[in-house]
Amino acid sequence: MNQDIEKVLLNRKELSDIIRNLGEKITHDYQNKNLLIVCVLKGSVYFFTDLSRHIDLPCRIDFIQASSYGTGTVSNGEVTMIKDIQQDLSDFDVLITEDILDTGITLKHIKNMLLKRNPRSVAVAVLLDKPSRRVANIKADYTGYEVEDEFVVGYGLDYNQLYRNLPYIGILKRDIYE
Repeated sequence: MNQDIEKVLLNRKELSDIIRNLGEKITHDYQNKNLLIVCVLKGSVYFFTDLSRHIDLPCRIDFIQASSYGTGTVSNGEVTMIKDIQQDLSDFDVLITEDILDTGITLKHIKNMLLKRNPRSVAVAVLLDKPSRRVANIKADYTGYEVEDEFVVGYGLDYNQLYRNLPYIGILKRDIYE
């Protein structure tokens, strides 16, 4: 599997440092708030798990799953909801966690959907931000690392459901997906 990686973008230590810093910032910003952290499955599960461990506050968690990619490498523009959250959002400050903010189509859809459910607030935390590919008008409130327009995998990010379990984030060789 490592032979499919062109270059390691973020190693374990770098990921750990980024997530610890985000957790500290979120802990500061959400003092005295009723925090609900929503994990966007499947890609952000590693980020969500590690980030939530660095948020030193009482909080609740829930999970949502949506996609606009299918098995491709480019969003088809249509968001499919696969799993919705179970929590009533009234009285909560919601923090959506996502692995990568790419086109923004899926994340904007999720954020708008949750905003309609009367939360106190909705914010977005992303591990990676790829602004060069943004189509939807959405910005993360918390960003770990900005990436160039490369196809990245590992630490939850996948290509055709593979490579999620890599302990780092790497750039996938083009001949694998083209």
